Amino acid sequence: MPHIPSILTHFSPELILVVGMLLVLTYDLWVRGREGLQANLAIITTVLALVATLVLWVTMPGSHPVFEACGPGAKAGTCRPGAFISDDFTHFFRVLGLLGTLLVLISGQTYMRGRTAFKGEFYALVLSAVLAMNLMAGANDLIVIALAIEFLSITSYILTAFLRHDGLSIEGGLKYFLYGSITSAAMLFGMSYLLGIGGSTSVPALAAIARNPELAQVQGYANIMLPALALVLAGIAFKIALVPFHQWSPDAYQAAPTPVTAFLSVGPKAAGFAVLIRLFVGSFSSLSASWLGTMGLLCLLSMVVGNVAAMTQGNVKRMMAYSSIAQAGYMLLGVVSLGGKTLMGLDSVGAVLFFILTYVFTNLGAFAVIIAVEQATGSAELGAYRGLMRRSPLLAVSLVVFFLSLVGVPPLAGFVAKFAVFGAAVTGGQVPLAVVGVLTGVVSVVYYFGVVREMFFGASEEGQPGPIRVGMGTTFVVLVALLMTLVVGLWPEPFITLANNVAHSIAPALQAAGGH
Repeated sequence: MPHIPSILTHFSPELILVVGMLLVLTYDLWVRGREGLQANLAIITTVLALVATLVLWVTMPGSHPVFEACGPGAKAGTCRPGAFISDDFTHFFRVLGLLGTLLVLISGQTYMRGRTAFKGEFYALVLSAVLAMNLMAGANDLIVIALAIEFLSITSYILTAFLRHDGLSIEGGLKYFLYGSITSAAMLFGMSYLLGIGGSTSVPALAAIARNPELAQVQGYANIMLPALALVLAGIAFKIALVPFHQWSPDAYQAAPTPVTAFLSVGPKAAGFAVLIRLFVGSFSSLSASWLGTMGLLCLLSMVVGNVAAMTQGNVKRMMAYSSIAQAGYMLLGVVSLGGKTLMGLDSVGAVLFFILTYVFTNLGAFAVIIAVEQATGSAELGAYRGLMRRSPLLAVSLVVFFLSLVGVPPLAGFVAKFAVFGAAVTGGQVPLAVVGVLTGVVSVVYYFGVVREMFFGASEEGQPGPIRVGMGTTFVVLVALLMTLVVGLWPEPFITLANNVAHSIAPALQAAGGH
């Protein structure tokens, strides 16, 4: 049986989120129909879960299995591996997910206040979503992976369609659900084959089979395992919004309440990469010669389609959807470049983690500006940004900085992140993909600075709102994102060290990788 104190310790951030979610719902029943403190309760819960994660990370380093199953009288070493692993890799994504959620909650309070009467349900769903992300980060069993992905998917569908009086919101949520149902079925079908191969859903047990070439060849496991992993990859690629599993993304981003769009742009994407890295790099790297080609194609398509399609968008939220698809392609470039080395010894997977860290702050900063503009103008169309420099210099200048970082202009964080993944691609033998990444990065200047042109040089229209009053919450999020974008760009060393240490904790073999 699981050791209860161990579960309470190493699973404490998730338990805090569950308790907080129940408290938000209970409090909402008490103040139903009146303005309350639902948002503040959600923020406090997120902060407590974040503090618990940091305490675990500092005081209990190493890998700690949770829900480790042992039969009666089991001998030492014969227990089933933990279905959930609390380690540095899990902590890294816990912290990113909780920080991202915290910034979304702070910047989105005012936006949601006048748009729905169901505040308790909304904030409980956000806490449920970040709980699912945490489960994805530490999942060490196919069943936990499947349940966590479905948990996050269901909450994301509901959040996308949360404005039930808005037909566009409901339409976006329905499209998201339909695409998700298909990819989930494919993922579960692939997992069923993996179960048939290994007789277990434990990822370490399946990885042991993959690392045994004689067993794989004699029993024909290799011919089944690779197609099964491809089906599992389809489900993960859907959450990350990689091409061609991206069709839901533009409609969902445009239709969802903008704080939800901000959350979708970073949360599920980071959690999806956590599962992908733990599964394919940490467990099935012995089969990398077979799956690298498929991921390379997804990487290429995502970088090209995301950047080219973004150029034609007149809605800023749809533009950011395609931008996030392209950014996912850049992140995947680091995975495809397995074994490559780059800036200050940062390896390919470390480059991915560093990229995700910078992306969370840069993208959420941009969305904080988008939330403020939509709150003031009621629109996310490009025309809403005309003359923004005159109406709110803080928002305009901040958005320029975030766009420059997304493009990869020094000395901002995005430049260091792209330099890292492109460097890993070159040293990892993926020079053509690195060239495509650089060229598509140049293309991104066109659509980002289409918005900048409107902000600084767009002619004001008659009846256009005057100066934009920026709330304290939005100002705080914008300033935090700006600070991190500048600090990580100007002083990247501690963040690079952190990313490398986390990468080696999930895949120690990376230190000797190169012959993939």
